[in-house]
Amino acid sequence: MTGARKSVLAGRADEGERLDVFVSTHASVSRSRSQRLIAEGLAVVDGAPARKNHHVSAGEEISWQIPEPEPEDIVPEDVELKIAFVDEDIIVVDKPAEMVMYPGPGHSGGTLLNALLARYPDIAGVGGKGRPGVFHRLDRGTSGLVAVARSQRAYDAMVEEMRDRQVARVYQALVVGSMAADTGTIDAPMARSRENRKKMAVDRVAGRGAVSRFKVLERFATEFTLLEVTLETGRTHQIRVHFAHVGHPVAGDPEYSRGRSGKQLGLERQFLHARRLSFEHPVTGERITLESELPEDLRVVLERLRLGR
Repeated sequence: MTGARKSVLAGRADEGERLDVFVSTHASVSRSRSQRLIAEGLAVVDGAPARKNHHVSAGEEISWQIPEPEPEDIVPEDVELKIAFVDEDIIVVDKPAEMVMYPGPGHSGGTLLNALLARYPDIAGVGGKGRPGVFHRLDRGTSGLVAVARSQRAYDAMVEEMRDRQVARVYQALVVGSMAADTGTIDAPMARSRENRKKMAVDRVAGRGAVSRFKVLERFATEFTLLEVTLETGRTHQIRVHFAHVGHPVAGDPEYSRGRSGKQLGLERQFLHARRLSFEHPVTGERITLESELPEDLRVVLERLRLGR
């Protein structure tokens, strides 16, 4: 289902401009979104389909229709959420570690999206069915800041920001052992594990580029190191896979370190927290920077380590 058709008559100032750029500007959508509208025949020139690289001429009528969001099957639920930021286009949630992002096998309810749809029903259908508004995610066992688009224009723009690496995501992670350097970069492409398709692995043949930068915040004898980790890319399980790959798995990680250090520390999940999120607002252009304090379970672990327990 599509919305009402809108049109603009190109003027002399528009002469020579690419069609996808023209539609992006006048329809207030991202460049990639305008290209999809053109490819789907929803953005036309003088009533006829045209290529995205068509150069506009003065006097041409450019018209478009934007599809309305599709209804979701996700059931809204009154689940408590900690909202760090919200406006008409973006919602940022400070997610607890036990919360799953969206329904899936074994998790039909109680997810972040169930809770968001109860509070903000307008996100239904944004970005397509199944995972409305989601343009990046956090694992169930990872706490901290995660953003969701509330409007289609925001979703399109944030997908582009993520692709262009304009979204700054900074984590705190406690890893096993003592890192040799105080700062460093792990540049190791990743793909699905060939042995276990539910896991990810470093794969220098078939993997996609993955880069993590780290800085040591605190050392605890030779047993553990507290890091600040900045993602340049956002592959699934990236931090967990990268640090396991270099011999320093995230403490308490049940999949990539077998969770042995978690028992030693009294952890029931991996010590990984999305501490800072910074992005350019997709509509206003304002730089939004948000921070989240370490949750209680992780603070207790650090206090024990500092006391040498």
